[in-house]
Amino acid sequence: MDVKDAKARRAAPLKADSNLATDAVRDISGALTAMLADMYALYLKTKNFHWHVSGPHFRDYHLLLDEQAGQIFAATDAIAERVRKLGGTTLRSVGHIARLQRIADNDADYVTPRDMLAELREDNLQIAARLREAHGLCDEHGDVAGASLIETWVDEAEGRAWFLFEAGRGHSGD
Repeated sequence: MDVKDAKARRAAPLKADSNLATDAVRDISGALTAMLADMYALYLKTKNFHWHVSGPHFRDYHLLLDEQAGQIFAATDAIAERVRKLGGTTLRSVGHIARLQRIADNDADYVTPRDMLAELREDNLQIAARLREAHGLCDEHGDVAGASLIETWVDEAEGRAWFLFEAGRGHSGD
């Protein structure tokens, strides 16, 4: 390889080889990139509530939210890498996340712990529903590896929603 070839390779767009059709790469990559933006928005909201929770159940909620944030963050790399393996491109900046996210931010000065848990529960259920939609795209286009990964993320989102529901039951004094 000469200098000209090396420069051309460095200037080439990021594109991995994939045996999926171009429309499959576009559709699945687009769905997963939007999901990635949602996961970052949910991660930050979960950390926000983790940092700002207060009250008699502080320790339990603080630890629960930290654990959930870690699980959400762990999925982000796998989502982005799946997009890249398909030959797509994914998030590039915080601004890109803001343009794509469908999970609403919560910048309130104070949120009761009970409302924090309820809001995060609904957000996780939204994530699970959108993941099912992405799973349908993977099925439609024959992306069995993507579908398999998504199944785990759906189970994790449903698990988070369940824990948030159970933790928020019967604590009217929060």
